Amino acid sequence: AKPTPPPAAPPAKAPAIELAWPNKGPVLQGFNGKTNKGINIGGAAGAAIYAAASGKVIYAAQARGYGKLLIIKHNKDYLTVYAHNQQILVKDGESVKQGQNVAQMGNTDSDKVMLHFELRFKGTAINPTPYLP
Repeated sequence: AKPTPPPAAPPAKAPAIELAWPNKGPVLQGFNGKTNKGINIGGAAGAAIYAAASGKVIYAAQARGYGKLLIIKHNKDYLTVYAHNQQILVKDGESVKQGQNVAQMGNTDSDKVMLHFELRFKGTAINPTPYLP
């Protein structure tokens, strides 16, 4: 006789994503879900910005309110957003690796040099801090 299969496991929740810091600058403003849908990281103009996780570039262009904007899709649930860049170093459709230099920090559409960094889960901005080391 065949062994009885184990009882079905409960459905797995979406796997959490593990992010690396896109820049080591100071956090100027944290996530609050209303006026700030991400975290703002300070630094110098031209400072390197790194992909927080591996994925594919789905947007690399100017966007109102975000300046030079880069969006990387990591899987079907998660994407990261990098705003106010001085320069974007990758192109739409390009695959990137975690830690790859993808942009330069700037102040496009912002009153100060900073990286506005967002983590979106199924299109909704969530607090990226618990996902960062």
